[in-house]
Amino acid sequence: MRTKTCLLAAATALALAACGAEGEPSGNGDAGGDGGDLTPITVGILPVSAIAGLELGVENGIFEEHGLDVTLEVGQGGAALLPAVVAGDYDFAISNPLSLLQAEAQGLDVDIVTGYSHSLAEGDDINGTYAGAQTDIHEISDLEGATVAVNTIGGLGDLTIKEMVRQDGGDPDSLSFVEIGFPDMPAALAGGDVDAAWLPEPFITISGDDVRLVEYQNQLVAPGLSTTVLFTSGAYAQQNPDVVEAFTAAADEATTYADEHPDEQRDVLTRSQFLEIDEELAQAIRLEGLGPEIDRAAMDAVNEMAVADGIYDEPVNLDEFLP
Repeated sequence: MRTKTCLLAAATALALAACGAEGEPSGNGDAGGDGGDLTPITVGILPVSAIAGLELGVENGIFEEHGLDVTLEVGQGGAALLPAVVAGDYDFAISNPLSLLQAEAQGLDVDIVTGYSHSLAEGDDINGTYAGAQTDIHEISDLEGATVAVNTIGGLGDLTIKEMVRQDGGDPDSLSFVEIGFPDMPAALAGGDVDAAWLPEPFITISGDDVRLVEYQNQLVAPGLSTTVLFTSGAYAQQNPDVVEAFTAAADEATTYADEHPDEQRDVLTRSQFLEIDEELAQAIRLEGLGPEIDRAAMDAVNEMAVADGIYDEPVNLDEFLP
């Protein structure tokens, strides 16, 4: 595995790697090439604990077994990774499904190849809306007029939070959303720079007593929603069908293995090239569900929310769009 990282200093105990280097050349032709050579591919990833699935797959040689030499590079959000894939800077990437639905609605050439991670339909979820402990925000109705941090504006965070407020009878337009990277959200909440934030792991656990849960909005508006899926560009898929097939098979094997071996997920997080997580934190955080499945009912809900919120005008045909 080849990795390229540069560390971003965070105000919390976590230092996160973000990459500004160029991607490796795209692989062409059959995965593995002549003579058993590995096909180099670059995969854009997100700075959350679910990256353990890909890192574990690389570490265990799953991608090499499928003829692939993987470079992982970090972006801030799925919406930022999307144009990099369309431009050919990355061969594959992780994205939240809303960004891809919006791209499809706009006629951009993107293909979901498989599922990756999903939120938990019940119990303690792996992301949610959290308020600063010093605020008066305790329940959904208290969010009206609040300043809320999301990693990318126009993504799943603000869409699901607005829908949660709407379903609660409040005015979603009263919320002010600001864009802050996940690693900086705990400090922003603790310092009172924002009232609330859409937090995933490991930043929920890192925030500790500085935050309080308002609600797991996915469980209200789209239970079991895919937090991320893996995608490529339509052009890359057409030019490299064997590579796409190999990558999909390897990713599915890696995420299935990781989901069945949570202890190994936690262990690989302590060695991650992108998240500096010590053993105590790795044991404490909640793990996302990993695997190739994409919950159709949850995707239908997001599709409907996006149209209702004016993100795009007509529902995307999921029968054609989903793998």
